[in-house]
Amino acid sequence: MFNELTIGEVLRKTAKSFPKQEAYVYPEHGIRKTYHEFDQETDRLARAFMALGIQKGEHVAIWADNKREWLLTQFATAKIGAVLVTVNTSYQKKELEYLLQQSDSTTLLLADGFKGTSYIDIVQQVAKDHVPHLKRTILLNDQDVEGMMKWSELEALSDQVTVEELEERFHSLSNEDVINMQYTSGTTGFPKGVMLSHRNIVNNAQLVGDYIHLTENDRLCIPVPFFHCFGCVMGTLSSVIHGTTMVIVEQFHPKKVLQAVQDERCTALYGVPTMFIAELNEPDFAQFDLSSLRTGIMAGSICPMEVMKKVIQDMGASEITIAYGQTESSPVITQTKTDDAIEKRVSSVGRAHPGVEVKIIDPATGEESPVGVPGELCTRGYLVMKGYYKNEEATKRAIDHQGWLHTGDIAVMDEDGYIDITGRIKDMVIRGGENIYPKEIEEFLYQHPNIQDVQVVGIPDAKYGEELMAWIIVKEGHSLTEADVREFARGNIAHHKIPRYIEFTEGYPMTASGKIQKYMLRELGQQKVTN
Repeated sequence: MFNELTIGEVLRKTAKSFPKQEAYVYPEHGIRKTYHEFDQETDRLARAFMALGIQKGEHVAIWADNKREWLLTQFATAKIGAVLVTVNTSYQKKELEYLLQQSDSTTLLLADGFKGTSYIDIVQQVAKDHVPHLKRTILLNDQDVEGMMKWSELEALSDQVTVEELEERFHSLSNEDVINMQYTSGTTGFPKGVMLSHRNIVNNAQLVGDYIHLTENDRLCIPVPFFHCFGCVMGTLSSVIHGTTMVIVEQFHPKKVLQAVQDERCTALYGVPTMFIAELNEPDFAQFDLSSLRTGIMAGSICPMEVMKKVIQDMGASEITIAYGQTESSPVITQTKTDDAIEKRVSSVGRAHPGVEVKIIDPATGEESPVGVPGELCTRGYLVMKGYYKNEEATKRAIDHQGWLHTGDIAVMDEDGYIDITGRIKDMVIRGGENIYPKEIEEFLYQHPNIQDVQVVGIPDAKYGEELMAWIIVKEGHSLTEADVREFARGNIAHHKIPRYIEFTEGYPMTASGKIQKYMLRELGQQKVTN
């Protein structure tokens, strides 16, 4: 079952099988390249990196949105065995400094900026004594910036290294080598560098694409960020394995995504739930022809049932699937199948992938939970990370002595092995001794016709320990009051599950990969309640 190729071997194999097939398209820039051209481009860039002196196992960080140069770098570094360290596009000075220092990166490739933040300014302010390993910074364009190499200058270096020298390096690599390092979002404590091997992510990417039946006839729209596993494993790597065309959106905007799907006749679309919600609620949604859509994946956070139904009905992605996992598991652990019963596809995250073990345990005792009883989801198999970089203590906390990765997520398994994720252990609300799972309440409130999005969190309470607060985004052109929400809930869900506090908001605090930061909603809620 296992794919034992390195990432570079995967690209070469596809380029040989489908040389004239389009590998990637950037609709916004009119860029189109075939798999043959993509393979050649990444070989040249790999030689340029070697000319810089980058060794096998050396850490190369990249800080940019979904630029073409990011894509080329991903496969060029893989061909020479350099470890790609992906940097969150939302990072600011302190976070970047921490990552560069902790990761021992020798090289930083960067865009000029992102959403109003100047990356160039930040890098110039980073204290050199804090990041002693950093030898060079390279811009992903041709601006003149003192102390930074231009992209064209980097590419020109390729002539200094022979094809034979690249081949020697290429064939010295093992699929067990660490090739990708991603920093967890760090919602608690400092971010940790997750070390992933070729074997980890090639196999995960293979299975993810197999599940949605990707082939060389498919065109996958990728608006999710590359720095995240969703983008660079499930997106780009999975496409390359299956010979699929990547249609890439540099920065997420609902209208740009819908335009790309229509113009490029995309058959598959990826996104986190907030992205699909934004697309469905785009005022001009009805004007776009999405008839080419067949499949896709919704992942990254808990997927509301009502949103899944709308994606199937209104967007026509009848074979869309839900995938669940985390960076530490390369990332996908479970996934629904395109032919699963609709009820399973909208209400669960599917079953464990082939070659993956899953169990649900009581977090207090470590004993396995019976069917239908919530507990912590644990997984074991090829997909478990190599560990956290330079952090043995955290690695031991995450992976037990039997090789089980403890996810920190609360899940329930049914008698058929389908899993429902009910939240993070730390998101579970305990009100007056009752365990309440926010997802259950969110799923119920989503059914209100005027609610576009809802997030439920627990707020400290002197009497009950915790009380529920619902943060609601109202659909454009509609109105809603607290009384309306309570009236809708009364008689439909248990009294103790009706949120005591109801807040209306325009949006949620989010990570750059589109995950809602519930801990920030808790903090905001606490402030509102105590003021």
